[in-house]
Amino acid sequence: MVKKTTLGISVSVEVSYQESFSRPLYSEYLFAYRITIENNAAVPMKLLRRKWKIIESNGTRRTVEGEGVVGEQPIIMPGEHYRYESAAHINTDIGKMSGHYVMANLNNLKEHLIDIPEFHLISPSKLN
Repeated sequence: MVKKTTLGISVSVEVSYQESFSRPLYSEYLFAYRITIENNAAVPMKLLRRKWKIIESNGTRRTVEGEGVVGEQPIIMPGEHYRYESAAHINTDIGKMSGHYVMANLNNLKEHLIDIPEFHLISPSKLN
């Protein structure tokens, strides 16, 4: 697990390779990830948008942007957390992801970039 804190908002990531949904012979690899966002700040925060950078070991790079996460724009109160799961398809057995959320302080509506720590997508066959 990796974790990073920005302005009192901690983002942690756990990754798992999805063997049953991957097809290495066809260069198709699926990785699931679980994100936990903890609000350790003193104000309620709303997650508005996300931006991901995905880099594969062959040099392929792509950016994924959108509103909220998994169809939601959660409000996270001080001392609470929000957790969701999603997945990424890549065409190599090694890759990495990082990015940020745009979150709004609901007391003053100011928007902040909250870092998502870089995490690695590695097929178990590469770990031997």
